Amino acid sequence: MTAFDPVRIGIVSVSDRASSGVYEDKGLPALKDWLQRALRNPLTFESRLIPDEQAGISTALIDLVDAGCSLVLTTGGTGPALRDVTPEATLAVAHKEMPGFGEQMRQISLAFVPTAILSRQVAVIRERSLIINLPGQPKAIAETLEGLRNADGTQAVPGIFAAVPYCVDLIGGPYLETDDAVCKAFRPKSAVRSI
Repeated sequence: MTAFDPVRIGIVSVSDRASSGVYEDKGLPALKDWLQRALRNPLTFESRLIPDEQAGISTALIDLVDAGCSLVLTTGGTGPALRDVTPEATLAVAHKEMPGFGEQMRQISLAFVPTAILSRQVAVIRERSLIINLPGQPKAIAETLEGLRNADGTQAVPGIFAAVPYCVDLIGGPYLETDDAVCKAFRPKSAVRSI
């Protein structure tokens, strides 16, 4: 049996109030919990809780990529408010933009709230890392990553994470193994690693 590749993942919560201690951050625990349920690989997390400052966000993303994180997930700062600058900070460090991720997240969220069209999540590639901006609420994080299920538990709308492992493959990252009960990764047959 092949051992699962170890994976280093960057998780970033962007919030002026949480980073200054006004309230407890819920984004980092939500990201960590979901990833631990969804992935079978040995995981190492690099966490950052930072304010809504564009230069600081960009610096954190570059640092996480340089530290060997093949996947970096951010939460918060993607709305239209003046202090919401996570997408700008993410695009500033991008080598390639991956617009399908943001489009699919908004599509999923529209099933719940009409204000999903106000969210500006983006995803990019920097070197051998995939960086994805997620929504700020823990419930919305899980919905966009996992997708929507019918009453009988079958997948109605795929979540964005189904495409993440193959994207990471294509940019030279580790082979991500998902727990199909949480989120089934999609790969072309030629890209599936036999166990």
